[in-house]
Amino acid sequence: MAESDGQPAQGESLDVEMSSPSFPDAELTRDSTLPDPPKKSDAPGFLVDLLGLAAKAIVVAVVIKLLLVQVFWIPSESMYDTLEVGDRVAVNKLAYRFGNVGRGNVVVFDLEPRRGESLPSAAVRTVAEAIGLRTPQSDLIKRVIGLPGESIEVRDNTVFVDGVALVEPYAIWDGANPTFGPEVVPEGTVFVMGDNRSHSRDSRVFGPVPQDRIIGRAFVILWPVANWAGL
Repeated sequence: MAESDGQPAQGESLDVEMSSPSFPDAELTRDSTLPDPPKKSDAPGFLVDLLGLAAKAIVVAVVIKLLLVQVFWIPSESMYDTLEVGDRVAVNKLAYRFGNVGRGNVVVFDLEPRRGESLPSAAVRTVAEAIGLRTPQSDLIKRVIGLPGESIEVRDNTVFVDGVALVEPYAIWDGANPTFGPEVVPEGTVFVMGDNRSHSRDSRVFGPVPQDRIIGRAFVILWPVANWAGL
């Protein structure tokens, strides 16, 4: 047998072990220069929150309007110059639940009770008045002059209560005015007059006002700011 010269003999197979190249573990990193993915808009959530706040504000306004304080707009000059057209006054609706009506008080009252108003209509009116979109049309604002059992008389541009002339620095008389009375104020009512005596439709015309028709006592002018004052 011939000696091997180190070369594979013919017919033999060459067993070669091939190893794949090794690479270090690669870590996938994000290129900081790439733009951030688009964020979902939070507009719907903001609108929902806004509507929720608006609903809560309306509920609070309605509760306050029904139970505590209501703002009224002055539509005429019957209370000039204590109140001017366009003034807005705050009215305390609890004033006479815990106290009595006093002479000189400025009060808001409903001359006639609302009749024939449906429940939905009353609800809409209440909300609109509470948030300032509507002003009550049938409510009047005047000053209390006479109390139950007192005799009221008007002559020579002066008001007399039980024969004694009232000192009224707030009253304005324009020229000569018709006389009135004397007339006794019935129990459970008050006699009211506008400060602008010559241009006021008041108890001299429609009679004393039942106290259960009084909505509350006006206690401050809220608007305009230049007219702010207590009443």
